[in-house]
Amino acid sequence: MKRILECVPNFSEGQNPEVIKEITDAIESVDGIKLLDVDPGKATNRTVVTFVGEPEAVVEAAFRGIEKAAQVIDMSKHHGEHPRYGATDVCPLVPVSDISMEEATEFARKLAKRVGDELSIPVYCYENAAFVEERRSLANCRSGEYEGLKEKITSERWKPDFGPAVWSESIAKTGATTIGARNFLVAYNVNLNTTSTRRANAIAFDVREAGRVKREGDPVTGKIVTDENGHPVRIPGTLKKTRAIGWYIEEYGIAQISMNLTDISVTPVYVAFDEVRNKARERGLRVTGSELVGLIPLQAMLEAGKYFLRKQKRSTGISDEEIIKIAVKSMGLDELRPFNPKKKIIEYLIAEGSEKKLVNNTLEEFVQNTASESPAPGGGSVSAAVGAFGAALGTMVANLSAHKRGWDHRWDEFSVWAGKGKKYHQALLKCVDEDTEAFNKIMAAFGLPKSTEKEKAERREAIQQATKNAIEVPLEVMQLAHDSLEVMHTMAEIGNPNSVSDAGVGALCARTAVEGAYLNVKINASGCDDKKFLELVLQKAEKLASSARKKESEILKIVEGKI
Repeated sequence: MKRILECVPNFSEGQNPEVIKEITDAIESVDGIKLLDVDPGKATNRTVVTFVGEPEAVVEAAFRGIEKAAQVIDMSKHHGEHPRYGATDVCPLVPVSDISMEEATEFARKLAKRVGDELSIPVYCYENAAFVEERRSLANCRSGEYEGLKEKITSERWKPDFGPAVWSESIAKTGATTIGARNFLVAYNVNLNTTSTRRANAIAFDVREAGRVKREGDPVTGKIVTDENGHPVRIPGTLKKTRAIGWYIEEYGIAQISMNLTDISVTPVYVAFDEVRNKARERGLRVTGSELVGLIPLQAMLEAGKYFLRKQKRSTGISDEEIIKIAVKSMGLDELRPFNPKKKIIEYLIAEGSEKKLVNNTLEEFVQNTASESPAPGGGSVSAAVGAFGAALGTMVANLSAHKRGWDHRWDEFSVWAGKGKKYHQALLKCVDEDTEAFNKIMAAFGLPKSTEKEKAERREAIQQATKNAIEVPLEVMQLAHDSLEVMHTMAEIGNPNSVSDAGVGALCARTAVEGAYLNVKINASGCDDKKFLELVLQKAEKLASSARKKESEILKIVEGKI
């Protein structure tokens, strides 16, 4: 897997599309960068840009974006609803794949140093890249905003980590920037049926981790309570790892609770939505929907959809597409504008435009590709596809059983089985392409040069490695299809009796997938020289085939008895 680093810079321009385009063009001028999202806000006068790539390319693209923003944005003329103090207000690096937080931190500090040295912009390092604890918080770094920056950078306490600590005309134009490394942050706004910023702020103080300052008597005008050191005592909010403020968005004519969920494993979006809804109700207000700014991980959307499905006592073993649709409708993510999962979920955007896969074919295209004179896709891919159909049928019976009239008390039981079936058919679908890729790797290995003895040895090794892979993929298909028979067996026994034949067809498909993949294991084994490896593989394959035949027979006996 490639090393993938994400960068989510926030630029202090959300109203001029030409300026925004200049900045994103600078970012995209780096090879290997994929621009995932550009999300401008007119009222906030701020644009959140998201891009990914190999770490070195991301750091270079971030530098070019910061450089261009410094050229085209004048902070002395900037106004907007969002807190800000620089043309590039904040620039976090987020590890996505095969890169540690420690590595991301080092990249952030190198970027910060380069921006300070080469662009003469004051830079503060925050979150995991912070050099001192006080600067871990973005709010601390940005306190005073642009208007207080002149005094801030010249103070000893807030001397920038990199770049000049002396006010100048160029800094008056660029402001400062904050660069760091952090976990995936979800910027999430909840819409209210009010125009009152004060009431929105009251809810924000209820839920944000920092809460509100404690006061004597009246919670708004009363005297601030202090501790023995003279520091204000705070009443913490109800949501951990959550920052929030209330504001009015003229563009929509509503007030919002604007939140940064800094660790969605602690406070997921659906928890934030429900808690704001509860606090709004206590204050006589109503949540009308919500808004996702930037991107969100797929798992976060799936967890949200499953949460609301469970509240409805419905099966969660349905397709990802349906689960996401439930999440969108439950949280009103499409209230202000259409919500396109392909443009808002990070995994979908990374995959967009990648090489076309067999599983993305229509059924007719897949059959026609199989029927062509090309040797791939062949029996291995078809076996995986048949296995996926089998597991999908078992899943269908479980979902129908969860939805059956009179069986409402059993919805959770069948939801668990539907989830198991879904796991199998999704894994088998991946094997459809993996089998064809395995064949292509063998062909590529045979095409390697063989002029010298060294080349011949390297070619032999590559062929053997590719052959082992071509054995392991159908063996995985055998295991998955075999294990999926448990779902069909259970559904034949206790599932919706009107769908018992579907469980039987699912069993037939699963056993066919096992047998077909077994043929591929055996034919590819003839090209493998590792006898010990082969002995273990063939023993396992024979056991799986024998067990699948037995399980299929048992399932069909149950099915025939009920028809």
